[in-house]
Amino acid sequence: MTEPVSITQKDPETEADVIVVGAGPAGSTTAYHLAQAGLNVILLEKTTFPREKVCGDGLTPRAVKQLVKMGVDIDAPGWIRNRGLRIIGGGVRLELPWPDLASYPDYGLVRTRMDFDQILAERAVAAGVKLRMNTNVTGPVLDDRTGRITGVVAKTDDGEVTFTAPLVVAADGNSTRLSLAMGLRKRDDRPIGVAVRRYYTSPRHDDDYLESWLELWDGDRLLPGYGWIFGVGDGTSNVGLGLLNTSEAFKNVDYRELLKKWLAGMPEEWGYQEDNATGPVRGAALPMGFNRTPHYTRGLLLVGDAGGMINPFNGEGIAYAMESGAMAAEIIAQALARPTPAQRERALHDYPRVLKEAYGGYYTIGRVFVKAIGDPRIMKFATRHGLPHPTLMRFTLKLLANLTDPRGGDAMDRVINAMSKMAPAA
Repeated sequence: MTEPVSITQKDPETEADVIVVGAGPAGSTTAYHLAQAGLNVILLEKTTFPREKVCGDGLTPRAVKQLVKMGVDIDAPGWIRNRGLRIIGGGVRLELPWPDLASYPDYGLVRTRMDFDQILAERAVAAGVKLRMNTNVTGPVLDDRTGRITGVVAKTDDGEVTFTAPLVVAADGNSTRLSLAMGLRKRDDRPIGVAVRRYYTSPRHDDDYLESWLELWDGDRLLPGYGWIFGVGDGTSNVGLGLLNTSEAFKNVDYRELLKKWLAGMPEEWGYQEDNATGPVRGAALPMGFNRTPHYTRGLLLVGDAGGMINPFNGEGIAYAMESGAMAAEIIAQALARPTPAQRERALHDYPRVLKEAYGGYYTIGRVFVKAIGDPRIMKFATRHGLPHPTLMRFTLKLLANLTDPRGGDAMDRVINAMSKMAPAA
């Protein structure tokens, strides 16, 4: 009599086609698009929703496009639209509408991170993703022979659990413990910023422009960075500032004190005083311009802040987190459809090239830009002499926000696109 054949069944709670670590914008977007492609995805989040994240909460048209792509209801309560960017500096106050483009909508949004990430995670779950919260990934599971990642180990409410999959996506933010455990360190030749922000009850909560202040002074020192005031629409404003490490002054700045001094010069009726604060000052690092590479190695793909994808020009991270997540998902879906391991690897190794093609030249220009404005003389000259020229500032808005039509477009688009293509994608 023939013995019955034993068939090992996958455990749907711990085994998947892809594991995504981190349910921020990058992770949830990646997971959503993977599920849409028919893959079995487990999304691991160390905290529970809702939860707070340090962010300006402002979303440019690039991010809006990704939200629409995911089917997020941006007309629901809690979203506030903005028409463009208001720039203040050098004695000039200039309102620049978002450009009218075929590739992107002509409006931005504001939504606090208290529930923004939850909304994206819920979209992923609706697409079929298995979300595990209170699941803190502590390290990778590696194949002893190849060194390839085959899963992760995590602390959960039920104890230590091992999750397995042929591919893992690191979407665990700037600290990205998973990437570090895989030997991927930060690059010292890339800029990094620091942002601090606080919420205040304010009559300016429903402003229909994002507001950027280009002159941040620490005594008589002009610092490389900007301050922002973003109306959240719920009775509060998100007020903060971001600074770059391209200045000698970077290491010697008390960011929280600088924020306090900056706000002390605001009109009293705006409400940016201690009594109107709804919480403490919070800060976070901004990893910029591909400050961690390679973006694919041994079964691990990096998306969003884990791969240092924040725009060096303006500190925007959410749009690039979501875009890189969508790119990674497409690459993974194509790779897993290949019949042989060699073919799958060939497809996966294309991910860094796709990222470089999308952002490499542009980020190179951004690194030159942030190094230049690290010189206070250049920063002061640009502020004083650039702001009074609206046409130049419209060009600058398109450049800094990375908003152009790749084909056609106007003369400004063609110049910016040509610059990005000619710059080396290092």
